[in-house]
Amino acid sequence: MRSRYSAFVLQRADYLLATWHPRTRPARIDFEPGLRWLGLSVQQHQQVDEHHATVSFVARSKLGGRATRLQETSRFSLEDGRWFYVDGDPPPPR
Repeated sequence: MRSRYSAFVLQRADYLLATWHPRTRPARIDFEPGLRWLGLSVQQHQQVDEHHATVSFVARSKLGGRATRLQETSRFSLEDGRWFYVDGDPPPPR
């Protein structure tokens, strides 16, 4: 998760696409002009089974003077010794 966050900060579409599961990978990644990432907080990591894990996180960013938070539980799959991002869900409503 941390490496993917860093890739978003550095706008490394090549790395993001390479670590995205082929089943859910987009054709390309468009970065929001002017978006500035401010930090990542990993809330929880859970090994679901031998080949699946979840990571809950909060990533903070700022665009045009407005701060935002991206909160997600991401699903990862281990294939051929490499972890791939599959997809993610926002947190359930409180």
